[in-house]
Amino acid sequence: MKKIPYGRQNINDQDIQSVVDVLKSDWLTQGPSVKNFEEGFSKYIGSKFSVAVSNGTAALHLSVLALNIKPGDKVITTPNTFVASANCVKYCGGEIIFADIDPSTYLLDVNKVRSLLEKSPKGTYTGIIPVDFAGRPNDMEKFRELADEYGIWILQDSCHSPGGYFNDSQGLKQNCGNGEFAELAIFSFHPVKHIAAGEGGMITTNDEELYKRLLMLRTHGIQQEPEKVLESHGCWYYEMQELGYNYRLTDLQAALGLSQLNRANSGIIRRKEIANNYYNAFKNSKFIKGQSGVVDGHAYHLYVIEVDDRTGLINFLRDLNIFAQVHYIPVHLMPYYQELGSNKGDFPYAENYYNHCLSLPMFPTLTDEEQMYVINKINTFYIGKY
Repeated sequence: MKKIPYGRQNINDQDIQSVVDVLKSDWLTQGPSVKNFEEGFSKYIGSKFSVAVSNGTAALHLSVLALNIKPGDKVITTPNTFVASANCVKYCGGEIIFADIDPSTYLLDVNKVRSLLEKSPKGTYTGIIPVDFAGRPNDMEKFRELADEYGIWILQDSCHSPGGYFNDSQGLKQNCGNGEFAELAIFSFHPVKHIAAGEGGMITTNDEELYKRLLMLRTHGIQQEPEKVLESHGCWYYEMQELGYNYRLTDLQAALGLSQLNRANSGIIRRKEIANNYYNAFKNSKFIKGQSGVVDGHAYHLYVIEVDDRTGLINFLRDLNIFAQVHYIPVHLMPYYQELGSNKGDFPYAENYYNHCLSLPMFPTLTDEEQMYVINKINTFYIGKY
C-alpha cells in the first residue's frame, strides 16, 4: 500500500488553471483575485466581511490587534489546540489563561470558563478564544451569553471548521465564523485544511469598523483613503497611522483558494462519509476509549480515536505506511508555557485526551480501499489484547 498520510491536499486541473491565469495577468499580488476570494468566502460562511491574510497565525495576530489587546490583558482559551491560538495573545503582551476541555467533545468547556470568570472581579478578563477542534463546532451562543455577561470579546478559531455549523436555541443553523456570536473568527488554508492555498488565512466579521482596521493592519498600518489621511500631497500619498504588518495574501494563493472553495461542499460530504465509516467500524470495539463520532454540523477536519498504547499503535501503523498523527500536545505543557507557570496536572481532561488520542487519515481523496486498510490494520494491532 502506498503512503497514507493523515491529511492531503487535492489539486485538480481547475485549480492549476486558476493559478496559471493569475501568472499570465497583470497582478501577482494586491490584485482582484484577493477581493474575489474574500467575497466568495463571506458568501460561503455567511459573514458580512472577510479579510484574506498570509496564514492562520497572521489572522489570529491581526485579530487580537484589532480587538485592542494590551499588555497584561487576560484571555481564556483551550489547551487542546495548536500553539498559535495562545501565542497570538503573547505577541501583544497579553496573558493566556487556560481552561479545561469537555472530554465528551474535546472542546473548551464553557462551564470551566464560567468558573474562571466567577472567581474573579468583572474586568479581570478581556476575551475568550474558543477553538472548533477537529471540525466540531462550539456552541457559540452559550459563549456569547457568557461574554456579554462579563463584557468581554470572542475570537473564534475556526481553522478546522469551514462549512461546519451548530443549531442555536431557536433551531437556526449558524455557520462557524458567520459573525453572529463572535466579534471575529479566523480560518486557515494550510494544505491539510478543507481549502488549500499553500498557505493563507481569513478573518471574518460583521463589524465594519473592525473590518476597516484589519485592512489597514494587514498592510503596515498604512492608510491611503483620501478622507482618512491627515493631509494629502497628491494621488500618490499614503500615511502609516499605526504599527501594522505585511500579512497580505498573494493573488496566486487567492486564486487557488477560490477554486478550492468552489468545491468545498463536496469535500465536506466525502469527509462525513469517511467519518461514518470509521465510527461504524469502531463503535463496538473494546479497545476504543472514545472517538470523534458523527455529529450534526461537524466539518471533519480530523477524525480522532482514543486508545491505549497509542505509541505502539502509531509506530505499528507507520511501519505499514499509514501516517496517523497526534493533535495536539496540550499547549500548557510546552516548555515556554511551563516557564510561565503552567504545570502538568493543571488540566486533567486535556492531558488524558492527549495520552490516548490519534488522528486517522481524513481527506476527501482517501479511497474506500485505503480506509479499509487503515481500519483492518488497527484491528490487527489489538487482536488478542481485548
